[in-house]
Amino acid sequence: MTKLAVFDFDSTLMDGETIEIIADCVGLRDEVAQITKRAMQGELDFFDSLTYRVSLLKGIKESTVDEICRNLIYMTGAKETIAELKKLGYKVVCFSGGFKNATGYARDILGYDADFSNILHTKNGLLTGQVGGDMMFSDSKGLMLQKLQTLLGVSAQNTIAVGDGANDLSMFRHAQTRVAFCAKECLKKEATICLEKKDLRLLLDKIS
Repeated sequence: MTKLAVFDFDSTLMDGETIEIIADCVGLRDEVAQITKRAMQGELDFFDSLTYRVSLLKGIKESTVDEICRNLIYMTGAKETIAELKKLGYKVVCFSGGFKNATGYARDILGYDADFSNILHTKNGLLTGQVGGDMMFSDSKGLMLQKLQTLLGVSAQNTIAVGDGANDLSMFRHAQTRVAFCAKECLKKEATICLEKKDLRLLLDKIS
């Protein structure tokens, strides 16, 4: 029987927010961090906040972004937890409102089966300040989860969803096991499991 585990990336599989680290290149980390925090708390529309934050990155070299994404710090226990879930029969997928530069590289390191995220547009090797992709809206993760469940023949009862912010709420609606990982209050209210320590291995104790 196939089972499915879906993880958010930033502040879940990765210890931090990729867009904030990239914004540091142009001295805007604090501004972007404040917007990200409000978006993850559900105070701002996700699409509007994402497109605005990305607009602030215009002109950064794509090679700089790739270098940042090759040096991200992954969450304690992420690799071990994914490996154990796969042994237990789960397909493990990453859903991210962030960027393919990060999730694609991390897939080979952390070992998840697939990743769905957004694309930073570039021209002549520089970011244009525009973004597009599978995870642009607040309900994107839920819609993609439903598609995967149909494709794989997996029920909500056999689905685990793990995240930390408001844009993870939509995937919670389609998973019986809903894990709020060091999460914002809006997500904790909808969770069946709340983990408050930055160690994803704690999840294994909760589902075994």
